[in-house]
Amino acid sequence: MPYIWIGFAIFVALLLFLDLFVLNAKDHVPRTREALGQTAIWMSIGLSFSGFVYLAYDQGWVVSNDLPRTAMINYLTGYLVELSLSMDNVFVIAVIFGYFRVPAKYQHRVLFWGILGAVFFRLAMILAGVYLLDQFDWMFYVFGVLLLYSAYKMVGKGDEVHPADNPVIKVVKRVVPVTHEYHGHDFWIRVNNKLHATPLFVALVMVETTDIIFAVDSIPAILGITTDSFLVFSSNILAVLGLRALYFVLSSMIDKFGLLKYSLALILTFVGVKLMLHEIWHPAEWVSLTVIFVTLTGGIVLSLLRKAPTPHPIDPTEIHEPTEVPDI
Repeated sequence: MPYIWIGFAIFVALLLFLDLFVLNAKDHVPRTREALGQTAIWMSIGLSFSGFVYLAYDQGWVVSNDLPRTAMINYLTGYLVELSLSMDNVFVIAVIFGYFRVPAKYQHRVLFWGILGAVFFRLAMILAGVYLLDQFDWMFYVFGVLLLYSAYKMVGKGDEVHPADNPVIKVVKRVVPVTHEYHGHDFWIRVNNKLHATPLFVALVMVETTDIIFAVDSIPAILGITTDSFLVFSSNILAVLGLRALYFVLSSMIDKFGLLKYSLALILTFVGVKLMLHEIWHPAEWVSLTVIFVTLTGGIVLSLLRKAPTPHPIDPTEIHEPTEVPDI
């Protein structure tokens, strides 16, 4: 069992190396075609991994009572849930980058290190979630209510994102001095032999904390599909790894997907109800996969068919070298 985790960790490390030192070795603004190509690569890797899941469970490399086909379907369902919820994360990241006026060519660097940190945080949260569900049956109802509340917030009026009001910025300023200008792609610099953080580091912290907040929704959602820690972690991480490329595809046209939030809310509601009825309702694995796929696809198609609204003023890919950094 530990070997499968070690092997997956090595696999993820290789993917991160490929992303940072091969696909994005130089700071640049990804063109739409490049971002689409990289998104296709990451999605192909994530979907193809389901074949490995089938093989691993068929050969007994993972100790589980799940049949290989069941494990593969649960992995695909979890991957699809995380990928769909990641789309909602794109808008918040766009607001953060817009507020800090992060140059477009450095945005990928922030996303890379932010998601690298998310790998470790999500592993801890997933293991804790699996343990709680295994030890305390009432946690199914807690997670179910949490997902229903998240669905309600998603379709409600909602609060606008105001990075300036985020307490994270105040905490960072208390711990370390922050410069008022960018210094290339550096997160840290020395001024008069004293270490200072740059606005790029503050943006990184904001992205990291945002991912943790979103994980509070996405991880219980996947735990509503399966409590197999390897399936939850692998589907979660492989979906998150493609977020960077997906961001550059969706950030400039996020307003075209205005109806997507209703699809995501329905997905969260479905999984939340499934968690709360876990003792009396046991739908087949393919049912969950079908419901989530149809709901997500329907939201995307209906959004694209709807008359396009006025473009959102924030287009991170148009942000180049900032002339002024907000007071942080």
